[in-house]
Amino acid sequence: MHPILSRMLRSLGDSARDLAPIVVVIALFQFAVLRRPIPNLGELLVGGLFVVIGLSLFVEGLKLALFPIGEHMARDFAAKGSLFWLLIFAFALGFGTTVAEPALIAVADEAAEVAAHGGWITDSPAAREAYAEGLRYTVAVSVGFAILLGVLRIIRGWPIQYLIIAGYAGVVAMTLFAPPEIVGIAYDSGGVTTSTITVPLVTALGVGLASAIKGRNPLTDGFGLIAFASLTPMIFVMGYGMWI
Repeated sequence: MHPILSRMLRSLGDSARDLAPIVVVIALFQFAVLRRPIPNLGELLVGGLFVVIGLSLFVEGLKLALFPIGEHMARDFAAKGSLFWLLIFAFALGFGTTVAEPALIAVADEAAEVAAHGGWITDSPAAREAYAEGLRYTVAVSVGFAILLGVLRIIRGWPIQYLIIAGYAGVVAMTLFAPPEIVGIAYDSGGVTTSTITVPLVTALGVGLASAIKGRNPLTDGFGLIAFASLTPMIFVMGYGMWI
C-alpha cells in the first residue's frame, strides 16, 4: 500500500476513534433518557462521515504544513539574529491568524447583532459591520501583542507564571470598570482566538524558537504562547467596550 494512502487510512481511524465517545454519549442520552429515535438519521450519518474525513485532512495538513513552516521560520529568524524582525514577525503572525479565525468572525457577527438589538449600537447594517470589524481587529491586535510578548519571554527567559498572574490581575481590574455589556464578549474572545488556525502556527513558533535558542528547553520554554493569546483579548476587548 502506498505510504500516503496508509497514512490517510490511519488518520481516518484515529479521527473515528476520537469522535466515538461523542457518538456514544449522544446515542445513550437519545435512546436511554429521551427514549426517542434520532431525527434525520441519514443526514446525520453523512454529516458524521464528512466530519471524520475533514478532521483527518485537517490534522494531516497541520502535520505536513503548518507545524513545519512555523518551526522552520522560527529557527530561521533566530539564526538571523535580528530581534526586531523576529518580534515584527511574531506580531504579524498573531494578528494575521486571528483575523482569519472562523470562530472569531462568527462571534463578532453575533455580538454585533445582539448589540444592535439591545440598543447599544445603531440597528443598521453599517453599524453592525463596523462594530464586528472593530471587535475582530481589536482581538487581532491583542493576540499579535500577546505573541510578541510570548516570544520576548522565550528569548529573555522570563518566568511565565509572573506574567500570567499580572495578566489576570489586569483582567479582574478591567472587569470592574468595563461596561457589563462587553464583559461576557471579552471573556469569550479569549477562547475563540485559540482555535483552528492560530494554535498550530503559534505553538510551532514557540517550539521552534525554543529549540533554536541555546539554553532554552522546547518543553518548558516552547509552550505557553497560547496562554498569552487567550488572556490579552479579554483586556483589549474590555478596553474597546469602554472606548466605544
